[in-house]
Amino acid sequence: MASDPLLPVPISYIAGSYFLFSIDAVTYLRREHHICGVLTGTLPQIPQQNVFLGLPLKLMPEEARLLVEHGVACIVDEVKAQREGMRALREADRRKYRRELESQGAHAMRLQTNRKEQQREAALKRVDAKKTAAAKKKAAAAIAVGEAEGEGNAAHQLLPPPTVPPSYPLFAHLHAEGYYLSPGLRFGCQYLAYPGDPLRFHSHFLVVAADWDEELDLMAVVAGGRLGTGVKKGFLIGGAAQPRGDESGLGLGDAGSVRTFSVEWAGM
Repeated sequence: MASDPLLPVPISYIAGSYFLFSIDAVTYLRREHHICGVLTGTLPQIPQQNVFLGLPLKLMPEEARLLVEHGVACIVDEVKAQREGMRALREADRRKYRRELESQGAHAMRLQTNRKEQQREAALKRVDAKKTAAAKKKAAAAIAVGEAEGEGNAAHQLLPPPTVPPSYPLFAHLHAEGYYLSPGLRFGCQYLAYPGDPLRFHSHFLVVAADWDEELDLMAVVAGGRLGTGVKKGFLIGGAAQPRGDESGLGLGDAGSVRTFSVEWAGM
């Protein structure tokens, strides 16, 4: 059974995207905070994977921002964290790490000639990798406690909250109402809203955000309503009132200022 992770959960920022690499964090956020994300990991030995994917879990900027605002997660510059982590390793650890890499390379050469040997060596490598990771964590923790500079470097690895699109207030409002939200590209909308875990429920709404003073094309509303009815969902449109005198779009996540409307096509 997975255990709850230590909070705040580190979200890795890599090449403009946000990822979770811990299965404990993924299950905890899904269970307690209704954050599903999209699994993007694949296994090199199994081609044409398009149904069940694995870690890492990719988060929308809205999901990452919401977790940061709730104090559940923090954004970490993964590239800088990896670089600083390697610098923190002692020279002996570096030599040991290089030897392990060379050993893994030698194992890979042998595994190509014997399938059974490959399975056995892979199991041994997984055990060694866990032991090595645990040893590295202990070494990093000891260095962080003993050196003030190490703590300063860790603080510099944290990044500000993610930049989010104008639809974020609507996202935060629906999340606060208990909905699970996922990307809605396959249905031609911004989000899909589920009344419960997507593994147990079908989505109820196709969600599209609009600015408070935006003029809506009636044909677009009709098309959205017909699309939603055609796939047995409601077409939900909503937006947040912009604070008076605020031209910058700040105040994201103010659920009280959001209004939503659902459209169903009843014409036959």
